[in-house]
Amino acid sequence: QARLVESGGGLVQPGGSLRLSCVASGYPFSDYDITWYRQAPGKEREWVATVTSRGGMTRYADPVEGRFTISRENAKNTAYLQMDSLNSEDTAVYYCYAPSRGLWGRGTQVTVSP
Repeated sequence: QARLVESGGGLVQPGGSLRLSCVASGYPFSDYDITWYRQAPGKEREWVATVTSRGGMTRYADPVEGRFTISRENAKNTAYLQMDSLNSEDTAVYYCYAPSRGLWGRGTQVTVSP
């Protein structure tokens, strides 16, 4: 059964950093793009970043451009989201998504607070 499992969330102070991980299983990870989304309380889920299947191209939403870095290690079936210079507006549940598979993870909570 194909699945995505996120980890690495937590509580961090403004200006701090976190690295999220997304471990895939049950499908050929290296053949598919990976996307991160987030959903803040009371808001719709929004796209954050995408990395292509071989990692050659990345794209970012404007609010995170220059602060977040998406990457992947296909040998480990793992994608990452490095988040730097965090602020309160980054507080959300972060989800890993394989769009061509229609596969979502269950999410990991990120809270940015003094």
